[in-house]
Formats: sequence, structure tokens, C-alpha cells
Amino acid sequence: MTRKQKKTLWRIIVSVAMLIICEALSAAISPPRWAGLLMYLVPYFIIGYDILKKACMGIINRQVFDENFLMAVATIGAIALGEYREGAAVMLFYQIGELFQSVAVGRSRRSISELMDLCPDFVNIETENGIESVDPDEVEVGSEIIVRPGERIPIDGVITEGVTSLDTAALTGESLPVDAQPGAKVHSGTINISGLIRVRTTKAFCDSTASKIMELVENSGAQKSHSEDFISKFARYYTPAVCYGAIALAVLPPIIRLIFGSSPAWGSWIMRALTFLVISCPCALVISIPLTFFAGIGGASAKGVLIKGSAYLESLSRTRCVAFDKTGTMTLGVFEVAGVHHSVMEERRLLDIAALAESGSGHPIARSIIAACGKAPELSRVSEIEEIPGCGVTAVIDGISAAVGNERLMERLGVKYRRCSHSGTVVHIALDGEYAGHILIADMIKPTAREAISALKLAGVRRTVMLTGDMESAAIPVAEEIGADEVYGSLLPEDKVRRVETLISEKDAKETVAFVGDGLNDAPVIARADVGIAMGALGSDAAIEAADVVIMDDDPVKIALALRVARKCMRIVYENIVFAIGVKLICLALGALGIAGMWLAIFADVGVMVIAVLNSIRALRIR
Repeated sequence: MTRKQKKTLWRIIVSVAMLIICEALSAAISPPRWAGLLMYLVPYFIIGYDILKKACMGIINRQVFDENFLMAVATIGAIALGEYREGAAVMLFYQIGELFQSVAVGRSRRSISELMDLCPDFVNIETENGIESVDPDEVEVGSEIIVRPGERIPIDGVITEGVTSLDTAALTGESLPVDAQPGAKVHSGTINISGLIRVRTTKAFCDSTASKIMELVENSGAQKSHSEDFISKFARYYTPAVCYGAIALAVLPPIIRLIFGSSPAWGSWIMRALTFLVISCPCALVISIPLTFFAGIGGASAKGVLIKGSAYLESLSRTRCVAFDKTGTMTLGVFEVAGVHHSVMEERRLLDIAALAESGSGHPIARSIIAACGKAPELSRVSEIEEIPGCGVTAVIDGISAAVGNERLMERLGVKYRRCSHSGTVVHIALDGEYAGHILIADMIKPTAREAISALKLAGVRRTVMLTGDMESAAIPVAEEIGADEVYGSLLPEDKVRRVETLISEKDAKETVAFVGDGLNDAPVIARADVGIAMGALGSDAAIEAADVVIMDDDPVKIALALRVARKCMRIVYENIVFAIGVKLICLALGALGIAGMWLAIFADVGVMVIAVLNSIRALRIR
């Protein structure tokens, strides 16, 4: 508990003890009216002085209509009518409800506040005087820093010396340690578990992964959902309306009774109006709805799923169509040579020619061919390299004209090629205009990809669509293996955007389309979708900027987890709205008719708020 919460708890305990003493004295000696008033005013002011102060400040600042004003007017009015016990009890139970709500909010904040500890306050660097601690903002890119066992890595970088294990749970939600050695990339916010390491920084402190995440979380409250906007507008008009309604209830019936010659019964009708005020307090809605979203976002962040705000969480809950990239999203993005087919020469020589032609490319397929050769290309053997976008490359190797690329390149050069019956990416090779064979490149499917698609369908997604730049001959087998409903291949980034726009035009008005990509290359389509989800975005600034939802590791199963979080949160929001408004309306009617007394009013206010808050914090529990 915080210091403020502990203070409130002590006030509650003291007030309860004082009320018990007051009840005992009232039963034993039947004190006169003025003595009873003084007795009950003691616990009333102990428990309610801050509410009265806030109500006065609201009046001074011309912000009259809030729950503090309602509680102050209702309890002071009850005491003025001689209902000392009820006035003190209403204030007591209201404070109990406020304490309960404060503890619940604190619990939901805890998972997010842990993210605020991602960045250490210092960085260790080696100087002439030994190891010194400096401010992280002072460390330049390319500096070498030292991270001891048990410390958090303060800035993104690459290990230059030392072997260790890293705890990445704060970023990815993954509890298993990750082994790291020289050459491995490390991200700020992870914990160095076992060995001392030296890290060469690759980013400034303000641009590091942990700083980006903290900025994202701090801004998550800026994007309000439609539900939160509705509740804010509802409270803005509802509270003044019930205040005027209470005045009308206190004044009009007695006047009408006087006109018809009956006793006005002012005390009875004023008491009904005060009860009406207590019942009308909109605490349950104003507190529980934002708390539900906050709990959902906090619980998801603990699992490595960052949702930028309640507006995106609400949109995610309405997702019925999920489109996704193939490479790096549903596959590992690790290309390997799976075979050499129809070669007119020794396979090793064909690989060598392809590697020489691809030596100037940084494409993953080119790197996989070079890696399959097992040696660095002899660049002196190759010349006149020309890259043909979307097709491949041509070059002169050992005086022979070579063409290495896809089917479009072969058709462009008029070379008759042979199709491959295996799934994967096919790289055709032609030498001096004659077909020489092809190399099959396979991208490994992620172990959890099929489980991820099944989980999406269990979460209510009706349509799963794979959009990829790979040839359909390579994409279709992957889509079939993981269980995707549709697949579209050979798509450029702009083609993916158009395809997502088509999916958006085909959906129902209240539904949304989500696109899942692996960050940098998919940023345009991530930004265009109703809900953009960046996959495996650890350390990717482009993904964090473009996406509405950021999944920090490479596990596609967490896409369904994000959907479950969103739908659970919205279900709880609607439950609280229906329950709170329904109970309020019933109790308001009973209070106006004189059937409900002050004790039922306490339940309608504090009881409903406690139940709604209890329901809200269920959003923290994520499976």
C-alpha cells in the first residue's frame, strides 16, 4: 500500500471504532439531540474531511458537479435532518469504496510500472581511473560499456567481449534465459544474468528499445476508446441532470401537496432527494471503464504484447479478418539451400556461379546461396553485375554471361526453364542463354505458426489471409501447412496495401481488418490496416512507430493472445456499463418513490462500484 492508502485505512479503522462507541453510548444513555450530533460529527469529519474539502474547491473553481459534491450535499443534508448515523455511514462506505478502487488501480498499474524500471539510471564505462558510472544520455553511439551480472543493459548494442545469459522477460514475456556471446545483439531493458560483458552501443539512449517502449506506454492513455468517450460525455450531462432532478424531487412534491391542501412533508421529500443523490453518483462507470482498459493493456504488456491505447484495443476486439506477411511472420526468415535440381554441371560449381552473381546483394536468398558455398566469393572472377528489380541479377563470370533469378528473368531473356515440384523459392540459372539448372531455397516455418492460425480461429477470426512477395508456388504450400484460408503471392508493398484495402471494403461496417508484419518492410501496409500489428519488433523503431499493437518477440501465437485480451476487456466494459446503469436506474426509481432508504443508496453507489472494479481487474488475468 502507498502512504496515502495506509492513511485512509487508519482513518477508516478509527471512524468505525468511533461509530461503534457512538452506537453504544446512544443505546446506553439516550443523549439529547445536540449531544448525539456532536458525537457523530467526530467520526464523520475524521473520515470525510478530504471529501468536504474537495467539494468546496470544486465550487470555488466552478466545477461543482462531481462525486465529491454529491457526497457532501447528501451527507450534510442527512445530518441536518437528524439522520446522523446514516450521514456518517454514507461517508464511511464511500471512503471504503475509494480505498478499494485505489488499491485496484495500483495493482493494474504495477505491471506497467515495471516497464518504467527498464532503463537503469547509470552506465558503466571504463576510463583511466577504472570503471565509472555516467548518465546514459552522455554515452555516444559506438561507445563501449560494461554490464555486470545482475544489471540491466542500459543501451542497445552488440556484445564485444564475454559470454552470458540474458533475461528478456520484461520485453518479450519469455521467462527462459537467452544465451549470448560476442557478436550477439542485445537490447536495453534485458537483464545480464551470469557473466560480465562488454557492449558496443549501436543507438543513443533516447533511441534504445527500452526508451521507445517507455514512451509508448506513457502515451497509451492518449488514445481514448469510444466507450471511454461515451462515459466521459455521459458523466458530463448525467451528474448535473440528477442534481437538478434531486432539487425538483425535494421541492415540487411538497409544493403540489400544499396546493392540494395536504401536509408538505418537507423532511420526507428532502430525504428522498438526498437518497436520490447518493444513488446517482456515477463512480462505478467513471472508474471501472478506464480501469478495465488500463488493466488489459498492463496485463498484455507483461506478456510481451504492447497495445498503444484503449482505442486500438477496442478496434482489435472487433477484428474478424487477419492478413499477415509470410517471411519473418509465419516463417523464421532463415533461408537455406534445400537442393540443386536439373543441373548441367557439378552442383558445387552451379552454387559457386550463383554465389558469384549474388555477391553484390544483401538479400536473404543471396546470403543463403553464399553460405551454402562455404566460402567467400572471389570477386575478381565476376564483373558487369546488373540487378533487375523483381527478377534477379545478370553478370559476367569467368568470361561467361550468367543470369540468376526467378521465372520472370528467364522469360525476359527467352530462356526455356524447368519448373520445380518442391515447395520453396526457386532460383534459376542460365549460362550464355542456356538453362543450367535451378537452386531451391526453403524458408523454415515457425514451430507455432499452425497453432497461431488455429488460435485465431478459436478467438473468432473468420478469415485468415497470407500476403507475400514470394511466388505463389512457394507461398501456397506454406499457407496450406499452417491452415491459412487464402494466399496471394508475388505482391510488392503497394500490392499488399491494395489487397488490404480490398479486404477492408469487403468487411462489415463494425468489423476491422488487422495486418501482421515483421516491421520495417511491412510498415506501409501496417499503417494502412484498421489495426496494424508489428511482429518480432524487438529493436525495430519502424515497427513501434507504424503499428498499433507491437508483439515484442517472434511468436505468432501472441497475435491470438492480443485478440483475447481485447475481447475480454470489451466484454467486461459492456458488463459494467449494463450492470451499473441498470442498478442505478432501478434504485433511482425506488429512491424517488420513497421505497429505497439511505442504506440501499449506499449499496447502489459503493456496492456497485466495488463489484464493477472487481470485475474490471479480471482483465489483468491473461491466458
